[in-house]
Amino acid sequence: MMRKAGASFLIVVALVLCGCGGESQPQRQSPPVATLSAPVQPPAQLLRLPNKPGSVRFAAIGDAGRGDRFQFEVSAEMQAYRKVFPFDFVVMLGDNVYDGGTAEDYKQKFELPYKPFLDAGVKFYASLGNHDDPNQPSYAPFNMGGERYYTFKPASLGASPAGTDVRFFMIDTERLDRAELAWVDREMAGSNAGWKIPIFHRPIYTSGRYARPGRQLRPMLEPLFVRHGVKVVFSGHEHFYERTKPQQGITYFISGGAGSLRAGDIRRTPLTEKGFDRDYHFMLIEISGDELYFQAISRTGMSIDAGVIHR
Repeated sequence: MMRKAGASFLIVVALVLCGCGGESQPQRQSPPVATLSAPVQPPAQLLRLPNKPGSVRFAAIGDAGRGDRFQFEVSAEMQAYRKVFPFDFVVMLGDNVYDGGTAEDYKQKFELPYKPFLDAGVKFYASLGNHDDPNQPSYAPFNMGGERYYTFKPASLGASPAGTDVRFFMIDTERLDRAELAWVDREMAGSNAGWKIPIFHRPIYTSGRYARPGRQLRPMLEPLFVRHGVKVVFSGHEHFYERTKPQQGITYFISGGAGSLRAGDIRRTPLTEKGFDRDYHFMLIEISGDELYFQAISRTGMSIDAGVIHR
């Protein structure tokens, strides 16, 4: 595992972009009654991923850490799906523990909601969000190694099919500076992984309320992604699910609904390939060779989007 962080002249990216750093508290309202009914079919029948032998399997959650019943319900559905899709790790898309950095905060907003996964040895890899404590990189269960940005390669790659080579780049979009951008460029250039997957909090493409800040972040990160052959990007911050139409060959996922929801917040734009803002959700991803399979699943277990991206 390779980790490196630095600090230099800050590019003004976070906290001043359209007042995003002072965003209002996300709504915790219950979704419409129609979304509360349990699915008719069990996960084994609703799973849309192929479960190929030796594939890299993981989950993605964003904006999760509230410690309320919605977070626990999403976690329960993740547990149900893991019985039929045994993922090895979880990537966290920021706002992992809302507005607190005490031991009790971590217990109530992370350790208890995800205790079954932690007990089973499932690893969590976190990226920082605007509501996360600055000392969060030192919290051992987030596997950040004390760094606000870092890279890792799944341990499960040893038994993967030929051609499956994956490396994740966990980027801090809260303090995106020249040193970090140079690090992203250098680490991606130095990696021979076929799948180079950036993970960060603030989206650079979105049909939600943070479209303007996204346009300001985009020229800093997108050229690096294009240059180094990135095919998929995962971010949070918007409290819904969105899969974009490919932008310069890259599909952007927003998954910010594992504990927060802004119902009806997706706006009509030509960007969206699939959107969902009626309930909480999480994602499951499987990589095998040149194919990345994905599925977004609601709090009640229903499949809301699924497909495959070819490298």
